[in-house]
Formats: sequence, structure tokens, C-alpha cells
Amino acid sequence: MPDTQRLNGAIQALAEGKPTFTCFAPADINAAIAVSNAPYDAVVFEMEHRPYDIATLRDCFQYMLDRGRIARFGSVAPPVAPMVRIPPNGSEMNQWIAKQVLDAGAYGVIWPHVSTVAEARNAVQACRYPRPPTAPRYEPQGQRGDAPAAAARYWGISQQDYYQRADVWPLAPDGEILVAIMCEEVKAIKNLPKMLEEIPGIGVVIIGEGDLSQDLGFPRQYQHPTVAAAIADILAICQHHNVPCGHPHVDAKNMETLLAQGFRWLMAGASPSYDALELGRKTAGRT
Repeated sequence: MPDTQRLNGAIQALAEGKPTFTCFAPADINAAIAVSNAPYDAVVFEMEHRPYDIATLRDCFQYMLDRGRIARFGSVAPPVAPMVRIPPNGSEMNQWIAKQVLDAGAYGVIWPHVSTVAEARNAVQACRYPRPPTAPRYEPQGQRGDAPAAAARYWGISQQDYYQRADVWPLAPDGEILVAIMCEEVKAIKNLPKMLEEIPGIGVVIIGEGDLSQDLGFPRQYQHPTVAAAIADILAICQHHNVPCGHPHVDAKNMETLLAQGFRWLMAGASPSYDALELGRKTAGRT
């Protein structure tokens, strides 16, 4: 495998300016097998509102491997990069769960309810290894614990190569780990410009429509003018700072509209929507 080959297909698409197609999936072996054969760029195993079980998650990662495909294409890059939405809210300033899912081999971490600069910094720091202050791209200072053996083996590279590549994109241009934060409160919208200005390493901002609509007083009323305006504000802030913005409720009915609006992280619901995926790839010219 060439050293320069990108392992994370979601980052590959984003780096090329293309939309990324992803889906939620339960941490279930059958779901992992099914989604691994679909033309998504990444899958996000949902562990915020489902049980957090690291052993089952590791099984899911392993069942996504297809030795026949590796042999045919001569590449250890997964066709669908596994990522995880972790349970803790950003305000909890948690790191150990991010450390565990990364050590299991995850290519990205989605952090719910990130609403302040400090919370955004914590999200990025938890996904980076420490390095000397004189090293390039030192900030945000890495705080991930050192236990790369399982992740390196899952990625199919040496531990030393893993150290080099297990950094966050786009802060590290060759990084293979994606840090996504969810914007789910009015407070988060107010602080989002500072988060994106002050914290390099945020790869995607995903709109949390459900919680945002609750915070605005119009639960699940996504077409309400107040909710729609808040969503538009988040998208505009992301576009101004050239950070991909994600939508978590994508289906065949809204796919074309969301692409036209400029969303670059298109995520289907807990049940993968292949109709939406097919339509999205066709609309984006990625057939």
C-alpha cells in the first residue's frame, strides 16, 4: 500500500471539495456487515442514544473487514470508514470514551452538544496524541493516551505509521481522523464563529435539528421559520469559515435541496436510505 494513499474515504471526498455521504447505524454486527457493502463514504455508529458497548463496537469494526476486497484491490483502505457518535455532551469535557473508540480503530468521533470554545478545544485535543511544543501544528495540544496497537493493526499499518496518520484533518492535511462537532443549541450558534476561528482541527459541524428545535421551543418542527432560520445561520457560518456543514436527517425527499444549499456531510437516518444515497451521488456527480 502506498504511504500516501488516503485511508478515510470521508476525508478524501471533503478534501476534494465533494459532498460526503454517510449514515447512522446501530452498533450491531448485521448492520455493520450490511453498511460495509453500501457505497457510503463512512458510517457513524450511534452510541449517544443507544448503549455504549466497546466490545460490540470492536466486533462491528472487525465484521466490516472484507478480506476478498483487500485481496482484489490491494488496499487496506476501508470502502466505508467507521466512525462513532459518543454519548457525552460537550459540556462534560469527556475524553476517555473518545480514546476508547479511537483505540478500537475508529476513523472519526462525533461529539454531541458542543457549545463553547473550551468544549470544541477539548474535542480536538482528545483525538490527538501529545507532541513537543516545538512540533508543527502543536495546538490544540494533544491529550490522547498512547495505546495504538489495536488501532494500527485494524488500519493495516505499522504503529509508527499510525502515529503519523492518526491526527485530525484538516489541521493535519494527511490526517485520517475526523473530528465532528454537533451544533444543537442557540448558545452553540452564538459561539460557533469563535469555535471555528480559534480551534483548528474541526472537520465538520453537524446540525442537531432535534435538540436545536427543542431549544428554540418548536420540537421537531423543522420547517418552522425560527428553526429554519437557525439552521440557515449555522450553514452560513460554516461556509464563511470554509468548514463542511452536515445534515443528519437526509432522505430522498430533501437530498437535492440540501446539496443545493451547500451541505457537504449528508447523513441518512438510523436505517440507511439507499434511495437517498443513490439520488445524492447522482446529483453530486459521484456516480
